[in-house]
Parts: sequence; C-alpha cells; structure tokens
Amino acid sequence: MTQLAAFFESVKLPSMSEVAHALIRSLNDDDVGIPEIRDLISQDPALSAKLLRLANCAQFGLPRGVSSLDDAITMVGMQKVRTLALGACLSESFPIIEGLDRKEFWRTSMACAGYSQWLAVGLGMDGQEAWLTGMMLRLGELLIVQAEPGALQEIEKLPHIPGVRWQREARLVGFTEGQITSELARRWNFPPQIVQALAQSADPVTPHGFSRLAGVLHLAGLMAETEHNGPEVIDTLPADVVTALMLDNDWMHAKFPAQETFINVTSL
Repeated sequence: MTQLAAFFESVKLPSMSEVAHALIRSLNDDDVGIPEIRDLISQDPALSAKLLRLANCAQFGLPRGVSSLDDAITMVGMQKVRTLALGACLSESFPIIEGLDRKEFWRTSMACAGYSQWLAVGLGMDGQEAWLTGMMLRLGELLIVQAEPGALQEIEKLPHIPGVRWQREARLVGFTEGQITSELARRWNFPPQIVQALAQSADPVTPHGFSRLAGVLHLAGLMAETEHNGPEVIDTLPADVVTALMLDNDWMHAKFPAQETFINVTSL
C-alpha cells in the first residue's frame, strides 16, 4: 500500500450526489448536449435554484432575467453552467471543520478559481476546466485536517506567506493539499488532465514534464493567498513558472482582474 493510499484509509471520503457524479462523467463526453445537462441538473431542485440565482448575478451582465434552466444554459453557456453546478456541489460536499474559517477558505478557493480561469483564457486554454480545477485545489486541506485535527493550527498559523501552506502540509503529512485533492479527483473519476494538474500544482516545473494547467493552478493559488492584491502581485510570482507558461508580463498587468468580479457560488 502506498503512503497516499494509507492516508486515504484514515479519512472518510466526502459524498457527492448522483447528479454531481453524472456531471463529472459529462466532462469527458464531447457529445453531451443542452437537453442532457438540463435534465440532469433539474433532478436536483436546490441545485437548479442556485444556478438560476447565479445566472442572474450582475457579473454576467445579461440583458434580461433568467427564469429557466434552458435560458440559463442558452444565455450563460452550457460549459459554464455545468462547471458552476459542480462548484456548488463541491462546496456542499465537505463538512464544517472546527477552527477553520470556512468563509475565508471558500473565498480563497473562489479567488483561485477566478485567477485560474483568467490565466487559462489568456493562454488559449479551457477556462471552465481551469475554473473548476482552481476551485478544487484546497479541498485536500480539509482531508488533512480530518486525518490530523491537530495539524490545522500549524498549517494556518501566521504569518501566512503565499505558498507556505503547501510546505507545511508536506512537512506534517507528507503530501500537499493538491496531491491529496488529485487522488480524490481520481477516485471521483475526474478527467486525467485535472488529476495531473492538481498533483503537480505545488511544483509544476519538474524534470519529468510540465503541465500547463498545473502551472496555472500554481500561480492562481499564490495570487489567491496574497492579501489586498492588485497587479503588483504579478511581480512576486515565480519567474520559472511564468516563463514556462510563456505569459506576457504586460498583458497580465493590463488585464489583471479584481477579485470582486469572480462568481461566488458558496454564498448561495
């Protein structure tokens, strides 16, 4: 038994609804259409109501209100609706951890998702896939704390320099949150590119290859943890990852997004 397998023997896996599992399976299905996604989401009335509220958020800037799933999918886009649905399912699948600031945890997760999408779109990658993967990155920390409740104080202690949480997790349990989330994603049958990116998120530039999505996650995770950040945070990012992604520094400064523009599914 590997060390990671042994770790998972010590935790209770969070449960996801059948609707969520079907949405995950649909990520690998290029032939899935609007009727299938609509019928799938409509099986969960609470999720349907959340998505309608999301579709009517000011961030989408729609010319009229959205009153049905068909309208939401047509006006917002099937990929975005499907990804938002999965994000909402993820935020409900994990219990409240005593001592963890749940609001701050999900705020950081949403910021990571938003920055991941921004970078991915700028690189011509799948923005919705990057959004979902960024949303998932910190989930491994919740499993670490479940296995080692006493680790939370050490992982979250101040000062909380961006990226230091990954180092603390690796020192305490032998794995980063991304590596643990990667194994969770594998067990939940997420697409292999998401599993790989999560596994390499803390160290994306390796002699064994470079995952662009892992590089995006790495930078997004650092930016999400930087307090009161503006475009100046770009100058603090690791140059090797920026170079490997071939990101344009002028573009990043000019197009840097404000966190308040990110959709917050956890508030619904």
